[in-house]
Amino acid sequence: MSKTNIQLSDSSTENNPHVFRLEIGLSIKQIREGRGLTQEQLAERMSISRSTISKIESGKFNFSIDYLSRFADFLNFEIILKEGQ
Repeated sequence: MSKTNIQLSDSSTENNPHVFRLEIGLSIKQIREGRGLTQEQLAERMSISRSTISKIESGKFNFSIDYLSRFADFLNFEIILKEGQ
């Protein structure tokens, strides 16, 4: 399985943490669905609740970089930071 990238740039977030969380959450959801996993299956594999997965995917959970790293490991994606234009 090839790695998927999540690319984040400072210009895409416009200094709005909620927009940043939503952008990441939607990317995680897209990757999870592309891997054929339900929220419940991913939650079980990561030992977290399905509601936490749901909140992260909808941008309603202020998660840490540790969570993002765990998602990257479990879903096999890379996080790439790009300088804004």
